[in-house]
Amino acid sequence: MRFILSVRSLLFALVLLAISAASSAQIGFGVSINIAPPELPVYDQPIAPGDGYIWTPGYWAYGDDDYYWVPGTWVMAPEVGYLWTPGYWGWDNNGYLFHDGYWGTQVGFYGGINYGYGYGGRGYEGGRWDNGHFDYNQSVSHVDVSRNRNVYNTRVNENGGNRVSFNGGNGGVQVRATSQEEAAGREHHIAPVAAQTQHYQSARANPELRASSNHGKPPIAATEKPGAFKESGAVGAREGGAVHTANENNNARPANETARPNNEVARPANETARPTSEVARPTNETARPETGSNRPPAAVENTRPAPAVHAKDITPAQRPAAPNTGNAKNDMRFQQQQQKLETQQVKERQNLQTKQEQDHQRLPQKPANEPKQQPLEQKHQQQTQQLEQKHTQQQQQLQQRQQPVAHAAAPAPKPPEKGKPAS
Repeated sequence: MRFILSVRSLLFALVLLAISAASSAQIGFGVSINIAPPELPVYDQPIAPGDGYIWTPGYWAYGDDDYYWVPGTWVMAPEVGYLWTPGYWGWDNNGYLFHDGYWGTQVGFYGGINYGYGYGGRGYEGGRWDNGHFDYNQSVSHVDVSRNRNVYNTRVNENGGNRVSFNGGNGGVQVRATSQEEAAGREHHIAPVAAQTQHYQSARANPELRASSNHGKPPIAATEKPGAFKESGAVGAREGGAVHTANENNNARPANETARPNNEVARPANETARPTSEVARPTNETARPETGSNRPPAAVENTRPAPAVHAKDITPAQRPAAPNTGNAKNDMRFQQQQQKLETQQVKERQNLQTKQEQDHQRLPQKPANEPKQQPLEQKHQQQTQQLEQKHTQQQQQLQQRQQPVAHAAAPAPKPPEKGKPAS
């Protein structure tokens, strides 16, 4: 009896170790897209806003049946000593899969993609950590020495001209991960911070950033800070990249290529091919069932966005314009309340997203998880919609509280003088 209990305990421990290893490794949980992502556009890097900011290059993401550009931006590192490993698209048997980026003490494999500004395909040469401070390489990073005094100059060859945005397949970058990059992919990682999540959600909601609209030349190619699309630090692309179509032969595996390219870190055995209409997901989320049968007709779908299924799909509410009631004290108090509410809502979305991702990781391996997948997705959708409604109501209540203040700030009309009609 004790022997059986010991074996069960050992098996349980091995399962936990496997889950932990899978969650920390660089795993490509994306969708299978048959059309290759567009080429990378050419743009100028905005000036670094301050010390500790790390450059995160722009990339093409996929959602709502179209590629859209996520502008490059400077992001404050979550911890001292951490660097950013960009995400990348890689060919995988049936289509192109996106491997999400992450923070780590070492830069891992990002497909050999030449994103520029220090990301030439291997590692990061735009700067380095030194005694708790981040030093910027002025040869590839755009910095102002009045803001960033920790600088150095080391020439970097980024092989300009190669603007391919995917690895493997026909026409992709044909490089493989080194042993050091594979080891970095297995280390402890930090997921994209809240500012990055809001950044790509805002990009997805911006129709100007869709490839079908900008034809590979996004009007907002990079920003000084995450989400600052309309501020002075935002820059447009100087040169666009080619946008691939379904008629091109870019989705066929070369004759001399077999199985999965060795440059991609192995995915867990419970992941199978996904339908081509499925929307891209971050690396820490498992596949969701196809919901195409429940989608509304095309005419309705064009006017009403699909309901959010997971917390990561919630589009943050547009921040209202700053009030101008004539009472500076009340206006400032309202802006502080608005900022506090936004911070609270971001934290709630992050907490729910983490919980939902843990639910996915607890599912047993396929095909045993098929009967449990649909109820779990329904539960997640209900949780997400409740949180979305809560945040909408909070925003409305905050604005309603501001309205009486605005009315009170306006001077009351004078009563008409005796013997004169009221105006």
